[in-house]
Amino acid sequence: MSFKDVLIPFKAWGNFFKEPVTLKNPMREAAPRYRGFHKNNVNECIGCGTCESICENEAIVMIPVDSVETKNGDSGLRPMVDYGRCCWCGLCVDVCTTNSLSLSNEYTWVAEDPEEMKYIPGVDKKPWDENEKGWKKPEGNFSYYPLERPHMQELHPEDRDHSFIEIVKGYSDEEALLEADRCVECGICTATCPAHMGIPEYIKAIRNKDVEEGLRIMYETNPLPEICGRICTHKCETVCSLGHRGEPISIRWLKRYIADQVPTSKYAEVLRQDSVEQNGKKVAIVGAGPAGLSAAYYLRQLGYSVTIFEKLIAAGGMMRYGIPEYRLPYDQIDKDVDYILAQGVDIKYNTEIGKDIAFEKLEQDFNAVYVATGLHSGRSTRVPGSDHAMVFQAIDLLRKITLGEPIEVAEKVVVIGGGNVAMDITRSMARLQKIKYGKVNVIATALESEDKMPADREEIVEAREENAVINPGWGPREIVVENNTVKGLKVVRCLSVFDETGRFNPSFDEADTNFFEADMVVESIGQGADLGFIPASYMEKLEKDPRGRIKVDPHTYQSSLEWLFMGGDIIEGPDVIHGVANGHKAAKGIDLLLNK
Repeated sequence: MSFKDVLIPFKAWGNFFKEPVTLKNPMREAAPRYRGFHKNNVNECIGCGTCESICENEAIVMIPVDSVETKNGDSGLRPMVDYGRCCWCGLCVDVCTTNSLSLSNEYTWVAEDPEEMKYIPGVDKKPWDENEKGWKKPEGNFSYYPLERPHMQELHPEDRDHSFIEIVKGYSDEEALLEADRCVECGICTATCPAHMGIPEYIKAIRNKDVEEGLRIMYETNPLPEICGRICTHKCETVCSLGHRGEPISIRWLKRYIADQVPTSKYAEVLRQDSVEQNGKKVAIVGAGPAGLSAAYYLRQLGYSVTIFEKLIAAGGMMRYGIPEYRLPYDQIDKDVDYILAQGVDIKYNTEIGKDIAFEKLEQDFNAVYVATGLHSGRSTRVPGSDHAMVFQAIDLLRKITLGEPIEVAEKVVVIGGGNVAMDITRSMARLQKIKYGKVNVIATALESEDKMPADREEIVEAREENAVINPGWGPREIVVENNTVKGLKVVRCLSVFDETGRFNPSFDEADTNFFEADMVVESIGQGADLGFIPASYMEKLEKDPRGRIKVDPHTYQSSLEWLFMGGDIIEGPDVIHGVANGHKAAKGIDLLLNK
């Protein structure tokens, strides 16, 4: 070290005696990439709060903004910055999931009160809002978190197209940890999930290598984790904040990963559910589908004696009798159901209300009744020829496949419909054709164009991989029958499915026609409820909406008959996670009623 180096620190003390000078308008622009005051595109921001989480100085707080609506995928919150704390490190910009946040290169702001040095970028208008210079996230794939999911292992088409073996293999420990590490814990997914599952919390449990804690978190809001981990419609993933720049977190597969790691024999120990004190009250549930099973589980936790009446030979409802085993193996349904039964829930199988037991007897013998019978009746197109013996309903065929009953398998099959049930029967028929004939000849057609088909995209892709033909955008006009034999389906081009008011009102180009050869036609255009087991004397007392559907309280699922609750698909349409959610709400509603 030189003598000059020794003197330099003492030289700096000379400035101590100089009068400080403050330049209010230095008239000097900062460097183009200088990190100055914040900007935020409030229309692109989703209020995920990653900027708040990463700020070590706690300079950012997420607050509600009157002009921003809370909705699916948007918390309605926006970041407020306190410049008494901010150190302009730029981490908030770098971690922003939507790239809405940036820093201008402005650095001068004069205020007398420190409280004035707080503002909401993009909401509280500032002179630098239009300044294009400053710090932005670097271009390209720069990110603090991987933008792509780990690859999910699954059977190749040639290994699966002739059997009903489960396709998806599930994440390994390493893959699950990599995927869990991508989560920024914003919680927007939780708000969107119908059951409001603690998604960030159970993903965090995976990161902490504590799957047992993850299972406990899931059971707080969902007693069907094995099932939902395979066939949940995963709407939560559509709002995942990471999906704005890359692939959303694979929430469904992480749920499955947790459930797969814990054997049923350990559930009671892991979930720490000791015997519940009985309250002496009884509840009847009609239907052992997702809503009925969910309600039964949570009612048992509240001390009720619960009896489920199930028409078929096994529990699961449409999960078992409408979803093929290659998507949802029956032993995984049994794993969830068996634990619910272990809690003391009683299921009376092969018991049809209105036939084996009168509906009136449920009112007499139980303190409350919850009806959750699902949508087990198919709807017909009613086009000419639809009454032929070789025209079938998808839901009937899928039920027979589950029961192991023989079904017709023609060499040429046409499926009418564009939803997941249509894809399920298309892929099931393709497998059966491959087994019987060694080749596939099945066509699925729908009113909607492919980008608007209601089926999950993965279902369409996998159906094509299994050699099924998907030819959407056509409306059925006639099932052509000659000499009492089905020859095929005549269709016309569908121009639109809904009118300008959003009502279902398809329009067609009658000059643009097509013909799909077929020996067998399967209709899959929707499902309906069969409530014929409820006597007319009860039905006339139930309040209904203008379309004739039974009205229930959206928070408790209580009908206008105080003791009768109704939920599941018959109220909200076919969706497992909605069934789980409203079964849970119905359990709370019943508890509220019986403890008034």
